[in-house]
Formats: sequence, C-alpha cells, structure tokens
Amino acid sequence: MYMIPIETVAQNGRVQAALTHFSETVPQLVEQAIAIQQIPAPTFAEARRAAYLEQQFTEVGLVDVAQDHLHNVYGRFPGSQPNHSPLVITAHSDTVFPAETDLTIKRQGQIIYGPGIGDNSTGVAGLLALVEALHLCEIRPLADIWFVANVGEEGLGDLRGMWAVVERFGGEATYLVIEGGLYGQISHQAIGVQRYEISISTPGGHSWGNFGQPSAIHELGRLIAAIDKLQVPARPKTTYNVGIIEGGTSINTVAQSAKMLLDLRSEEPNRLAILVAEVEKLVELRRKNPNVTVQMTQIGNRPAGQLPRQHPLVQQAVAALKYAGCEKISYIASSTDANVPLSQGYTAVCIGLTESSHAHRLDEYMDSTYLAAGMSQLLLLALSVAEI
Repeated sequence: MYMIPIETVAQNGRVQAALTHFSETVPQLVEQAIAIQQIPAPTFAEARRAAYLEQQFTEVGLVDVAQDHLHNVYGRFPGSQPNHSPLVITAHSDTVFPAETDLTIKRQGQIIYGPGIGDNSTGVAGLLALVEALHLCEIRPLADIWFVANVGEEGLGDLRGMWAVVERFGGEATYLVIEGGLYGQISHQAIGVQRYEISISTPGGHSWGNFGQPSAIHELGRLIAAIDKLQVPARPKTTYNVGIIEGGTSINTVAQSAKMLLDLRSEEPNRLAILVAEVEKLVELRRKNPNVTVQMTQIGNRPAGQLPRQHPLVQQAVAALKYAGCEKISYIASSTDANVPLSQGYTAVCIGLTESSHAHRLDEYMDSTYLAAGMSQLLLLALSVAEI
C-alpha cells in the first residue's frame, strides 16, 4: 500500500495553510459540535440529526450528498483521479442517550460538558471542519474522499450503519474512523463482542401462598452470580458484563419472567468463543429444573480484526500524531466502527480528535485544548492516503 510520507504532505504550502486554519478556528468547531449534540440521536432514532448533517454536508460543498435507508449520510469530496481507490472518513452520529435526555451544555474554560459531546458530536463536527479546510485552502487530493456520518454504532445498533458503509465501498477503500475523544490513541485492533438476551420464565405465583416455587428473578440472580465467578484471562483481555436486568410484576409476586442483557468481549476470537461456551453451560444448568425455561438469544455480534502495528496506515497515523505535536502515543484495542472493515481484512484505523472523558455519562465532557492538533493529524493522514 503506497502512502505519501507525512513530512512530504506537510511541506505542501496549502497544507501548511490548512494547519494554521485549524488553530484559528477551534471555537467554530466547538460550536458546530454543540449544534450537533443538541439534536437528540439515540441509536435507531438518528433521523433528525441525519437531516441536519445532510444539510451541513451540502453547505460545506460536498457533492453526491445523500442519505441511505438507515440514515447514514454520505458526501464526496472529488479527487483529481476518479480511478484512484477512495478514502472513506466516517464518524458515528448516534448516542447512547434517550431522546428525553437533558442536553444542556456547561462550559469551564476549554472544557465543554454535555451528554454525547465527545462521543461523538465532536467526531462528526471534525468531518465538516476537514471539508471546510480542504475547500478554503484549495487542496485537491488524487483520490475521492467520501465523508460519512454513520448510524448504529452504540448500544444494540450492532454497527449496522458501518456494515452498510463497508458493503457500499468494499475492500478497495481505506477507512479512517473518527472519534471525538481518543486523541493520541491509535486503535488498529478490534475487540470481538458478542451480546445476548437471556430470559427466564417460571409458573410464578403469590409470594406467600406459593413460597418455594421457582422465581424467574431468583433464577436470573443465580445465573448472574455464576457468571460473575467465571475466570477470565487478563491477557488476552476478556470481559463480561450484565448491563440491564428486568422482570417481575410486583413486590409480592413470585416472578414469572425476568431477563438480562449480557455483553461478552475479548481481544482474541478463540478466547471469546470459550467464554460464550462457558456461559452456555451455565444456562444449561438452569434448564435442569422442569419448571424453569431459559432462552439465550444473540442480539449483537461485533467481529474482531486487526492491522499489524507495522502496517503503513498505522505507521502513518503515528507519524501524523508526532508531527501534530503529540508526545505520548498509545496503541489500543477497542470496539468501534473499525471492527467491520478490519474483520473483513480491509485497511482501517480509528483515531481521535481531542481528549474527552466520562463517555456514556450525563457529565461527559470534551477538552478542546487538543482539537487543532487532532484535526492536523486527521488532515495529514487523510492526504497521505488520498495523495496530493
């Protein structure tokens, strides 16, 4: 895979002008991130935000702007050589927060507080900022660059938006996945994730009159306790988590039904398969009681994959960060939209634009201090791939 060295890209006068532009326009980028964040976009309900982004894609000068049936939003920045393999730069537009969440923003210097501000309103705003810089500084890459605000990255979305993106562009494209946080971190290894709904049903009854009869809630609790006793290795890192439990009718009812959502992860696919098998054995033990029915249904599958650390795209991502002034660079394994192309053996990496914290919490925040540097690394890496 040929890529222009970062130092060579950076020597271009128009690129230098774009790098300066980023340092001057951080406030505008922050305001765009807030504008995006203020539009609720729970997974499976991204239409309102998608409509706004479709308009923004058009206003910043992208062509062939359109939504697909999932509400992925696409726009093309034309390259000078249409036969060149395309670059796809994508950031997910959905959030974990319900539509009724209070999205009020609070500011404390460079720190911006607000649900979803870092994950991933800043990432999506970065797409628009990059297009603006390319136009303003009259930078024309050889390859087409497709910008995509994709849906379904969070929760039970199961990366459905990214599956559609990869199906559209295939293995000829290179994929840059953008997160608002994660500055200084390069994710080139995708963690495998499998998710299940486990439901239990019993005859139930009255808490006094039917005391001693199986309770779906008690059976679910025993299963959770058994899962919590499973031994998982630190390397490869392997985890389990019961994220949601539901069930019961009233305080004085022996529960007829209960269910939980279970998240299983590992850096290594075979170890993930072992963990799944161990949980399945625990489920079978609960089924031995004829008055207990247990169903285990898979509701999510994020496949694993990776690029070697020596791969040119990873190395160029490192070089771009160093040029942008990042002194501490980390290689991480994570679950992002990059899982999809990496699992197919395609070229992809996930990078971040600035620092953020408390993701998926109401007190989530984004620190804009590193936004100019984060945008600089994105520009340099994108032009290294798309070529100028």
